[in-house]
Amino acid sequence: MTAADRGAELAERVRAGDRRTLARLLTEIENRSAVAESALRVLYPVVGGAHLVGITGAPGAGKSTLVAALARAVRSTGRPAAVLAIDPSSPITGGAILGDRIRMQEHAGDRDVFIRSMASRGHAGGLAAASVDAAAALDAAGFPIVFMETVGAGQSEVEVASIADTTVVVEAPEMGDEVQAIKAGLLEVADIVVVTKGDRPGAQRTAAQLRAMLTVGATDEAEAIRRAEAGGRRRPKRPQVLLVTAPTNDGVPELLAALDRRAAGRDTAMLQPARLARAAAQLDAVMAERLRARIRDGRHRHRIDALLVAIAGHELDPYAAADRVMAILDGDEPANDAEPDRPAADRA
Repeated sequence: MTAADRGAELAERVRAGDRRTLARLLTEIENRSAVAESALRVLYPVVGGAHLVGITGAPGAGKSTLVAALARAVRSTGRPAAVLAIDPSSPITGGAILGDRIRMQEHAGDRDVFIRSMASRGHAGGLAAASVDAAAALDAAGFPIVFMETVGAGQSEVEVASIADTTVVVEAPEMGDEVQAIKAGLLEVADIVVVTKGDRPGAQRTAAQLRAMLTVGATDEAEAIRRAEAGGRRRPKRPQVLLVTAPTNDGVPELLAALDRRAAGRDTAMLQPARLARAAAQLDAVMAERLRARIRDGRHRHRIDALLVAIAGHELDPYAAADRVMAILDGDEPANDAEPDRPAADRA
């Protein structure tokens, strides 16, 4: 069976609701295999109905506990829910703890809560490189809402805003995280800000400070989009700030209601920028992957290696080397380029 046939078979079973096949397809997607690409080619025209919710914030803010509580709230309404939990990979071993499988044990026996832990595999930006494709597979499997929890590795989490319909930034009280969030640009991309651990001292004050901070110079999202469409400078949007205590479920129904309101407006212009950003992220990811594959092609390996040696020896700057790589891939580079160009004085 060819990769195309195998991919088409997986796609058909995923659409039929086969959870085991969905898990296998997600593994193929993580491995960036030809089977995964074939399946996604079949599935892409029929996806787009799920509400993708990005959950991001600093480590220890309570993202995993919040996601588990949201999944519980979604199930209480009779709907299925999916979770993509991205964990950091070890720079030494390449492995990952995948700890969200521990924190979300309450959902382990529920067939309508599908939890997939994915390793970032060194991808900077808070999300695994395959996360958009994985979300598409979950969408095709019939999940109306997909929670995408980021690594929580600090100031590189804003990438989630480019692939999620709604971005939820999680803040913990009295941790100084709001300052880090400002530095990282998290608050600028937030659609909803959630202050977790609402039963702790200082939680109310943190929420009040965030509301005051996010009001200055901001505008509502609809007005921000109108300004952008009119060619004006887009001012920061004013996210909603909610206080939540996930273990006791306080504030969780209100958060889910806010998410559902945004999902109801997905066909309006309000979420169009998010869709365009996701399309750009998808195209960039595929193009980057294919460019890397061409560079690793055995036909060019020795020439690329020669350029790397030249860069390491400061015989060639990386910008000129990049131009040479593009010329090689375009077929414009002469075959006898084993030795990179050097200044005339050095050659003499």
